[in-house]
Amino acid sequence: MDQEPPIPKELWDTIPPAAQAALRAAFDQMQQRIARLEQAVADLQARLGQNSSNSSRPPSTDPPQHKRKPPAPPSGRRRGGQPGHRRHQRPLVAPEQVTDTIDCKPPACGHCGEKLGGTDPEPARHQVAELPPMTPQVTEYRLHRLACPACGQRTRAPLPPGVPRGAFGPRLTAVLAVLAGGYRLGQRPIRQLCADLFGLSISLGMIGKLQRQVAGTLEAPVAQLRAYVQGQSANVDETGWREGGRRAWLWAAVTRLVSVFVIAPSRGAAVVGELLGSGYRKVVSCDRWKAYRGCRLVQWCWAHLRRDFQAMIDRHGEGQAIGEALLDHSNHLFSWCHRVRDGTLSRATLQKYVGWLRACFREDLERGAACGCAKTAGTCRDLLAHEGWLWTFLWHEGVELTNNAAERALRHAVLWRKSSGGTGGEGGSRFVERVLSVVATCRQQGRGVLDYLTACCQAHIHKQPIPSLLPATKVTPAAA
Repeated sequence: MDQEPPIPKELWDTIPPAAQAALRAAFDQMQQRIARLEQAVADLQARLGQNSSNSSRPPSTDPPQHKRKPPAPPSGRRRGGQPGHRRHQRPLVAPEQVTDTIDCKPPACGHCGEKLGGTDPEPARHQVAELPPMTPQVTEYRLHRLACPACGQRTRAPLPPGVPRGAFGPRLTAVLAVLAGGYRLGQRPIRQLCADLFGLSISLGMIGKLQRQVAGTLEAPVAQLRAYVQGQSANVDETGWREGGRRAWLWAAVTRLVSVFVIAPSRGAAVVGELLGSGYRKVVSCDRWKAYRGCRLVQWCWAHLRRDFQAMIDRHGEGQAIGEALLDHSNHLFSWCHRVRDGTLSRATLQKYVGWLRACFREDLERGAACGCAKTAGTCRDLLAHEGWLWTFLWHEGVELTNNAAERALRHAVLWRKSSGGTGGEGGSRFVERVLSVVATCRQQGRGVLDYLTACCQAHIHKQPIPSLLPATKVTPAAA
């Protein structure tokens, strides 16, 4: 069938055949260019429409016009504890830990005014906690230099064993490390806090020097943590960082009792191999970033997948129905997994339920792979090609269907990066990754961060082995 002319036929017939061919070729080229430009505009509009609900962007990047999920409607109940709510009270400090005790006795009867005497065997206890004025303990070591009566040589006394050669003790050094790694304070706020709370003058250069010292002290225990992680299923994620003004990446590997952070110049698969080990045989829970695809056992994060499904819906067109169906399947899956966590559904029953859900999910992916929306089709083809990575959590107990543990661990570091701008060089990066690993691991294990860092600094001064952070008991490998 002859192709329709690009202009009215009565005008087209007046044009010589050679001119018709040239005009039709120019018209076809223009049509192809328009199609490419329309696709480019559609892609740009889709990028402008990205937010935290349909992409991996954090909520902090959402534009002002983005409508958040509306809050739940008011229940009509009064604020505060409801009838039947278990009362929570601050526990009293044990008597042996009370600094001072003051007995308060009424001098006279509150009813008739008669004088009172005696002692109540069970008086009401009212405790008030207060901080004493915090001033640093400064110990001065006077190193005498004495002359030998025999040869005349003068000898100066050495410092006693366990005394640091610097001007700051192990606990103060640990406090400065906790203020940075645990509370995201930069060097200037730390200097100001020391002046305000302790009346202590310390320079920015000395704070940096002490942080490098702590980083060296933590090298051995953090190396143990990295070796431990390589034998456990882990949630792994990465986020941007700045080192010396250049782009870098902060990686986190989170297990049930240990977390490890690494700052690397790359976001590639080589860092995954270094972090988890070349022979890693456990389950890595992650998003769909290509660097993780060389791992043997993978669990893709369903929270990220839900954002992909929402993106299909927001693009409208042929992919909208596919996204709605996939999102509905994920709603059922999350509901069942929450019941397993609550103990109202067994894992065996969950596996049976997922059997028919998986078949429906695959059918919708196949429909999506054949739809006219290129991005929706590409996402569905990718999920079909790695379908087994969607369901790994079913056969490995303790593996969650999301990567939320790693994202929560990175949130603290992201806030630190936003306030500090990153690190100035390799020395600062080693401090950040090691102190973050120690802080996160101590909190997972219920250990005091300050106590542990103080013990590490003391062991370094006494040239003793640095205390380990490895779990004391053998635990079942599981992802947090």
